[in-house]
Amino acid sequence: MDNLALWYRRFGEPESVLQPEAGPPGELMPGNLRVRMLFSPINASDLIPITGAYRHRTPLPAVAGYEGVGIVTQAPASFAHLSGCRVLPLRGQGTWQHVVDCPAEYAIPVPEHIDSHLAARAYINPLAAQMMLTRYSPQNKQVLLTAAGSDCALLLGQWALQAGAEAVYGIHRSPIHAERLAAAGIIPLAQHDTQAVRVVAARADVVYDATGGALAETILSVMPVQGTFVCYGLLSGQIFRQRQALPRVEWFHIRNYLDALNVEAWQDEFCHIWPKLCASQYSDVTVYPLAEWKAALNAYRQTGRCSKPVLSMDI
Repeated sequence: MDNLALWYRRFGEPESVLQPEAGPPGELMPGNLRVRMLFSPINASDLIPITGAYRHRTPLPAVAGYEGVGIVTQAPASFAHLSGCRVLPLRGQGTWQHVVDCPAEYAIPVPEHIDSHLAARAYINPLAAQMMLTRYSPQNKQVLLTAAGSDCALLLGQWALQAGAEAVYGIHRSPIHAERLAAAGIIPLAQHDTQAVRVVAARADVVYDATGGALAETILSVMPVQGTFVCYGLLSGQIFRQRQALPRVEWFHIRNYLDALNVEAWQDEFCHIWPKLCASQYSDVTVYPLAEWKAALNAYRQTGRCSKPVLSMDI
């Protein structure tokens, strides 16, 4: 059976350079699992490499997608217990395809009680949120989030409160996000209300920023000098300038920490993620067949979106 995959052979806007291509799966390499994919979400981290932003470490051609869930169809003898089980086939091939091969030791088994739509989204945002909170503790601190309507920020806010944050404020662009943030215990701040943003930023001990640009500069201009500003994305597409030495600015990129995790530590991260993820508010999903990937990308780009577009790979 042919494998259908979304390939890109040059950099550019995803709608222009992604191409569905069908062909037989290659030979399964020793030590790898073969996984029949079920679902794979669309994240900013999937789209940005396609544009060429990270071309120095994105070899072409490539299949798009970094996370998802599927069922093991082939496994080496030492991992035969995973045959027929759901796993997250991570740190291998791109996941926007029907069949994914991945290193068996890095595949994450999915607990039986976890819904597949949730499991498909258990890597990029949950792991980033968990790692940031571990490295930049929110305990007994005033926390400020930007891009608070995003899945990662929503988890950051909830888990920061669980970790002992005094209060968590979330800056959002669309009013539709305010109610959801408040329900999660996060105090909503409209991004256009510059004065309110400045007041909260002036007492923020730690900021988790995914926006960059002018908003980051505004926050940095009034933050306490003893605070910590953690940048983990530039959704605005704009860099920012720090005009003074303090507060301290930290850059968080999940890829910088993966190589330091041995197999046991890697698997342990997800042992902590599963119970927290099940107990958290997270976006609903809207499922699109792989053939409708352009419609899924269009939905992803909608302002005020509260549902995560997920590609269905099931044939």
